[in-house]
Amino acid sequence: MIHTENLTKKFGTILAVEGLSLDVREGEVFGCLGPNGAGKTTTVRMLTSLIGPTGGSATVNGFVLGKQDTDIRRTAGVLTETPGMYDNLSAEYNLRIFAELYEVKDVKGQVEKYLRMLGLWERRFDAAGTFSKGMKQKLAIARALLHEPRLLFLDEPTAGLDPEAARRERRSCPDRGTDPLLLARFRLLLRHR
Repeated sequence: MIHTENLTKKFGTILAVEGLSLDVREGEVFGCLGPNGAGKTTTVRMLTSLIGPTGGSATVNGFVLGKQDTDIRRTAGVLTETPGMYDNLSAEYNLRIFAELYEVKDVKGQVEKYLRMLGLWERRFDAAGTFSKGMKQKLAIARALLHEPRLLFLDEPTAGLDPEAARRERRSCPDRGTDPLLLARFRLLLRHR
């Protein structure tokens, strides 16, 4: 599922990730823990082909990082630490845009499914910019799941969610017919079918 060899990222003279080698097999849950600045978010951004490494190599879902980036993005979902939405557009329209970018076959059905799952259906016509931080986080989780990726990268998935909302998100995951998804206040990479 994920294989890296000496994966490295430098930003000028700053070494953000140094020589990361790891293997995560299908069905495994893998978490990255560490202090701020340890390179967790940079690693997620590299493995989802949002930024390129400055050294080493990686394959994600069998696709070579730097050569098959479109395939990586098609088969992996990502919830970034600070997800952006189009604030002037409705929640529903935000998800429709991303569903179309991901070439989701049943755009309307998938958008409805995840808005309902995350408790945003009644607010679907409201501009995303009017949402609380927790509601925006739920919308970002929906966006990461829309195309039902084989692999899901989560970076601070419950940031901004109140404790009850975080519990609700954990309880809702098995309803998707997937392995239970652990949502916690630290960075995680985990499998999603």
